[in-house]
Amino acid sequence: MTLLEQENIDLPKIPESQSSSNAHDNETLALLPLKNVVILPKSIIPIIVGRATSVKAVEYALKTNKYIFITAQKSPDTEHPTEHDVYAHGTKALILQVMKMPNNALKILAEGISRSVMLSATQPEEFLLVECADLPTTSLIRSVENEAIWRQIQTLYDIYSKLNEKAPVDLLNNIRTAEDMDYMTDTIAVHLNLSFDERQEVLEIPDLTKRMIKVAALLNKEIEILETEQRIKGRIQHQVEKNQREYYLTEQIKAIQKELGREDVAADVAQLRDKIKAAKLPEEAQEKAEKELRRLEQMPSMSSEAVISRHYLDWLISIPWYKTSKDSISITQAEKLLEKTHAGLKKAKERITEFLAARKFSGASEKSPIICLVGPPGVGKTSLGHAIAESLGREFVRISLGGVRDEAEIRGHRRTYIGALPGKIIQAMKKAKTINPVILLDEIDKISKDIHGDPASALLEVLDPEQNKSFVDHFLEVEYDLSKVMFIATANTLDGIPYPLLDRMELIFLAGYTDQEKLSIAKKFLIPKKFKEYGLTASQFKISDEVLDLIISEYTKEAGVRQLERVLSKLMRKTMQQLLTDKAKKSVIVTLSLIKEWLGHAKYKKTSLDPRKDTIGLATGLAWTEVGGDILEIEASIVPGKGSVTLTGQLGEVMQESASAALTYIRSRVENLGIKPSFSSNNDIHIHIPEGATPKDGPSAGITMCTALISALTKNPVRPDVAMTGEITLRGRVLAVGGLKEKLLAAKRYGMNTVILPKENYEDVQEILKDIQGSDFDVKLIFTETMDQVLEHALTKKAFVKQPMKKKKSEAAKKVTNKK
Repeated sequence: MTLLEQENIDLPKIPESQSSSNAHDNETLALLPLKNVVILPKSIIPIIVGRATSVKAVEYALKTNKYIFITAQKSPDTEHPTEHDVYAHGTKALILQVMKMPNNALKILAEGISRSVMLSATQPEEFLLVECADLPTTSLIRSVENEAIWRQIQTLYDIYSKLNEKAPVDLLNNIRTAEDMDYMTDTIAVHLNLSFDERQEVLEIPDLTKRMIKVAALLNKEIEILETEQRIKGRIQHQVEKNQREYYLTEQIKAIQKELGREDVAADVAQLRDKIKAAKLPEEAQEKAEKELRRLEQMPSMSSEAVISRHYLDWLISIPWYKTSKDSISITQAEKLLEKTHAGLKKAKERITEFLAARKFSGASEKSPIICLVGPPGVGKTSLGHAIAESLGREFVRISLGGVRDEAEIRGHRRTYIGALPGKIIQAMKKAKTINPVILLDEIDKISKDIHGDPASALLEVLDPEQNKSFVDHFLEVEYDLSKVMFIATANTLDGIPYPLLDRMELIFLAGYTDQEKLSIAKKFLIPKKFKEYGLTASQFKISDEVLDLIISEYTKEAGVRQLERVLSKLMRKTMQQLLTDKAKKSVIVTLSLIKEWLGHAKYKKTSLDPRKDTIGLATGLAWTEVGGDILEIEASIVPGKGSVTLTGQLGEVMQESASAALTYIRSRVENLGIKPSFSSNNDIHIHIPEGATPKDGPSAGITMCTALISALTKNPVRPDVAMTGEITLRGRVLAVGGLKEKLLAAKRYGMNTVILPKENYEDVQEILKDIQGSDFDVKLIFTETMDQVLEHALTKKAFVKQPMKKKKSEAAKKVTNKK
């Protein structure tokens, strides 16, 4: 059975008058299969021959008569086609030129001679030899029908040549015979931009009438495509400027793809639409997203506006709108976790436990609190925020506000700016991926402001539980609910926080650690943490409580434990160095002598008190610093002069005012104190506080200054074991002060037996004593209301030569009392 019989192809019957004498003479030619290329008769095309079998076929043809049978592969992926992998209809071609190319390839110039059909195939060599027969053109007469079709082709080609500048205009001028029609029909098909299947279909039509009808239809289709292209060009010319050629070409391609429905932008927009649908945005955000998506569809894909719109939509669908994390509200587990991660910080832990209890009892209906942890550096404020998030089972995000001075950092930039982004709050929400994370606003007191706005004011809406459910970021321009976020702010002091912002937060003060607490933290947290970091064990590094006490008191000076951690790290590094140097040594015991060798002399020794017993004009006060409590020795000296008052020691305005108040009080009591009324005009008064390089301010040294002045004026020594703190008024009242925990611990540390305090601080002190009971606090506390009482306990001798008389009740007051 031949190939024609297998494919049900009948050889056309050709009348004698229309066929040559050798029309059905079969020929045996080499087969040259081509990928995605169809050769029509009367056309000359170059062909790159690369396959070894195809090269052999060309060489065979050159050795014989230079004729070769060229046909197309049914699938371009077939590397070694057989007779079943190619079309039976092909073209008998003449090889005009051959040129050798690198890699043993050939470049040939082939001319299509006639249509031909493959009857059978054999493979005696590496290539296929086929028996083929020519297919002469049928209906080759100038009939009325053919003439009418040809005139239609001429009309269509005239239109086509006007639309396509590359088409030769004078192609159809010289048509005289039917043979010319046959030739020109194939020539027109060659010049048309036809697909592979369309070319193969034209090749397989030997009937001239049918072929002309097919070519006319293809011409009509090409005209429609070209006219559509012209309309597209017209639309594009209105959108772009004449000098933007590159942009014009891009738009032209895009517009063509849009007309044909195959552009990438449409797929991109569809993908964005699916994401918006999956995000389930609120109504306002949904409308905004759809509006922006419609704008994006109409924009050029490479324009800056399109990039901005795409960036906006990406942010809108990437932030969480409804997704929440489930709180693991187990009060017992939360308490254990907080105790495990942090020592002390009782009030902060109690507040978190209260919040958990409220959430569990009320079914999560309570609004998330906004807490501000205030305390000196290193006490664990930031790590406490992380522990809170862990105990709640929520996502944790930290925002550092130190040095932020642009309002846009909080509220975001307007989209009109290049490189616009949402603010830090929305960025944190995207990072958290839930609407109820714990967000830590670190160093909120370090925010600054400049001409770009005040970031602290931008935080007013964020940190207001009544307003933050409708927070609007300038970039998003839609309301966003922050009411489920638990905000935790940290600050070292309250001085840098504006009052309106402070009023929105619940303050929890974290006092500095006592030496006893630092010792406990070092043993329970810091040393095990460093063991894990350096790979040491407790048997390799041994340190006693005595050595730790020495490090805490003389090698660190801080309220927290950061410096202590650094010192312990250095000791462990020294230990590892010794273990590596001396292989026989299995462990290192850190002794006092090793401490001196490794760390040098003590860096922070206690303030040296005046060792002399003569304490006339010298009173000991208590001060609060960022690194804990300390003592202040306030000296007062009276020398003959003209009544000038000198204050030295870098004192702040408040401290200077306290000295003036103390002097006024003394002038009002000169008679009782046994001082000459003219003391202030005949003597110069000098008040000095040592450590002049350190700025000092605050009202709590008022009674100490007054005591030192009275001691100097009356030559009455001050008891050396007494320390005091309190603010003084012009009438001698003693007012409350702060920082009492640190001050009491400083008094204990410096060996003071008695501390004089304001009576208004009595309840505060009782609460502080509960926290420091473990410190074996045995200092006597005296609470006073007036300066007279302070002098009674502070001076070694009686302060008053003439006791102040008690005010007698007036006659009117007596009558009122009698009536009662």
